[in-house]
Amino acid sequence: MAELRHVHISIENKVAKLVVDHPPANALSDAVLADIEAAIDSIASDPAAKVVVITGQGRFFIAGADINQLDTVKGASAGERLASNGQRVLSKIEQLTKPVICAINGMALGGGCELAMACHMRIAVDSAKLGQPEINLGIIPGFGGTQRLMRIIGPSKATELILTGDMLTAQEAYRLGLLNAVVPADQFEGTVRALAEKIAAKSMPAIRASLRAIGGGLDASLAAGLALEAKIFGEICETKDKTEGIRAFLEKRQANFMDM
Repeated sequence: MAELRHVHISIENKVAKLVVDHPPANALSDAVLADIEAAIDSIASDPAAKVVVITGQGRFFIAGADINQLDTVKGASAGERLASNGQRVLSKIEQLTKPVICAINGMALGGGCELAMACHMRIAVDSAKLGQPEINLGIIPGFGGTQRLMRIIGPSKATELILTGDMLTAQEAYRLGLLNAVVPADQFEGTVRALAEKIAAKSMPAIRASLRAIGGGLDASLAAGLALEAKIFGEICETKDKTEGIRAFLEKRQANFMDM
């Protein structure tokens, strides 16, 4: 993988940390999106990483798309290309077969909120703010905000937030179900790390299967989702980790998963 200018990757205890670093506000330009995509592709194929944490450098998570770049977009075709590219990269995060925790360390607005919603879980520092303020610029969310926000918090409240451009405090976002947890600054990194390492200690085949079942059922009927779950459950019953997990439970000891 070529050297990344706007993203830093580190891996420790099977947790990959992806830090977006594009001062002053970590805005999502094409170059930043390209680095995020390259980082996700690298982590996807790295057996040393079982869980991913995405966060921002400095006091922002991601303050939004690159406004200067948006200013150069003229015409429907160019706008559609910009949105489609952002959607494609964020969908890679959502479809990753390794759990992705978004560690929201500051403002997560516009494209930043959209990236956070593409992650499987979201933890925010208590001073963070989230929102889709695109309407204040005369545009709409283009990286999935109109679709993922309503799926997470419901269409009525999502419509209100998208049409007003209002920001949510971290506490409000938690009450709406947009966040898994809100944490004081002095406990933030430790809380994120603890969750990531707790998940990383589980069986990788079971982690991957769970994500497949959850993701596959989101836009399916209940009957189709149940059928998918049963199929994946059957596949898991053939893994060595299933045998080890059951035996460990019966023998009242800690399971020693081999990720097989």
